[in-house]
Amino acid sequence: MSTFDLPFPAEGLDPAKMPGHWLLARLGKRVLRPGGIELTREMLRGLAIYTDDDVVEFAPGLGTTARLTLQLSPRSYTAIDRDEGAVAQVQSILKGPLQRCRIGLAHETGLPSSSATVVYGEAMLTMLTPQMKRQTVREAFRCLSSGGRYGLHEMTLVPDDLSDEQKDEIQRELSAVIRVGARPLTQQEWRELLESEGFIIERCATAPMHLLKTVRLIQDEGLGGALRIAWNTLKDPVALKRVLDMRKVFLKYEAQLGAMALVARKP
Repeated sequence: MSTFDLPFPAEGLDPAKMPGHWLLARLGKRVLRPGGIELTREMLRGLAIYTDDDVVEFAPGLGTTARLTLQLSPRSYTAIDRDEGAVAQVQSILKGPLQRCRIGLAHETGLPSSSATVVYGEAMLTMLTPQMKRQTVREAFRCLSSGGRYGLHEMTLVPDDLSDEQKDEIQRELSAVIRVGARPLTQQEWRELLESEGFIIERCATAPMHLLKTVRLIQDEGLGGALRIAWNTLKDPVALKRVLDMRKVFLKYEAQLGAMALVARKP
């Protein structure tokens, strides 16, 4: 069975109301991270996953990063996602006896304490409330053993001294076009969130938030993939309007939107 025959995330939702990342996935986009595949690779380099690591991924989406992680041959890999379609997509690429993806919540995984040496999540904390962000980071800390590494790859706001009024405006317009709450933090706020929950920041990398720019699309998806996305979008009027609306907001706030990958350690 191919991944196209499996249940898809957000199955049954009206494309006009579907969360933006799942709409893009339906159009053929496989890299759904704000800093692109290169920032994901940078996060993985910082996490330094080896064959004796037990890895947990929060919200793996379609499994793009899972594939990169599995190439590093960790001892075990566990993914947690709340969407049945996402779980089915990721489970289809897992082959080893210690590889699994199951339905669950990132802030309450049910995993044993200190059972992981690596935990990471991408493009999911941004969409959570401040309280849920903190609970999810706290859950990552609980799951990790001493010395374990935590990685995140999220949208960020720049500069750090952006006013509250500007933050509110950007969050409001982003949420409206992607049909899901978007609450990105500044780089300093992301760092402070992790440090306040006990993590020690070890590595930070940034990239522009060019999710829908042509150059980034080709970098992430390849020329053929980018052309497939463009064709699928052009032949669907509802999707085309939504993609253009998202792109318009991304361009409007291009100077204030970025992406950041952090790697931190549990003492």
